[in-house]
Amino acid sequence: MLKVCLLAPGGMMPLPDRYLTSLIINCRGSMILIDCGEGTQIQLKKLKWGIKAIDIICITHFHADHVAGLPGLLSTIGNADRKEPLTIIGPKGLKDVVKGLTVITPILSYELKLIEIDEEIKNLKFKDYIVNAISVEHSIDCLAYSIEVRRGRKFDKAKAEKNNIPKVYWNRLQKGEKAYEGNKIFTPDMVLGEERKGIKLCYSTDLRPSEKLINFLKEADLFIGEGMYGDDSYLEKAKENKHMLFSECASLAKDAKVKELWLTHFSPLLQNPEDFLEETKKIFENTKLGEELMVKELIFEK
Repeated sequence: MLKVCLLAPGGMMPLPDRYLTSLIINCRGSMILIDCGEGTQIQLKKLKWGIKAIDIICITHFHADHVAGLPGLLSTIGNADRKEPLTIIGPKGLKDVVKGLTVITPILSYELKLIEIDEEIKNLKFKDYIVNAISVEHSIDCLAYSIEVRRGRKFDKAKAEKNNIPKVYWNRLQKGEKAYEGNKIFTPDMVLGEERKGIKLCYSTDLRPSEKLINFLKEADLFIGEGMYGDDSYLEKAKENKHMLFSECASLAKDAKVKELWLTHFSPLLQNPEDFLEETKKIFENTKLGEELMVKELIFEK
């Protein structure tokens, strides 16, 4: 199971009734935070999932509305007496940005492990998570992320018996280990069934749509994507500033065959996002407007 919370749906600057977009993901008590603008700590406190258990922070890019809340959050995590290392992932320049931001919080009780990504990162495994990222088109280096929880293959007793695997090795093989008996080698494939679909969540803001992104989002269970502007008349402005319209994000969701879309990163000028939802749903029916502390549990298919 993957528990997801959109902390807030705002873009560019926080408003009295709309904080900046960021996402928190929880799997078996380990959490990943994506982006950390001003006010992220406030939303995390409201959510009450805790802060100390954040193990990874993924930064899409280094505009202030996505990273300016980082120093305070790192300090709060330190004040919670965290000792385990914390990993921060981001585009090129991450080390310099973190060095600058942490000038005001120079002493932490834990180590920061920094991972800079140029074009992409594939299958970065941490606990139950698989993290992937690709570069996307924005005014500065920017990343889209996918977080996956893969599902183990089911033990196939009939297959094990057909392959004459001694029962003493079944448990080891089921765990993915090899077993040896004399000159014989037994592998997990000899006792495991077909691959089973896991859980896939994708997050991207501040970008223009692309074919590469469609492939990256393919068949995600949940896509949290940028809807900077609801009105299609803002297309030229969106192109100029490297952002997306509601309709463009919905088209991405449709083409990638995702299950559900949450629109987020609304422009401060967008006072009533709901005015544009009906037209957007004509493109992709299962579209929802991002809301503060919006929560969903993603579970494995039966």
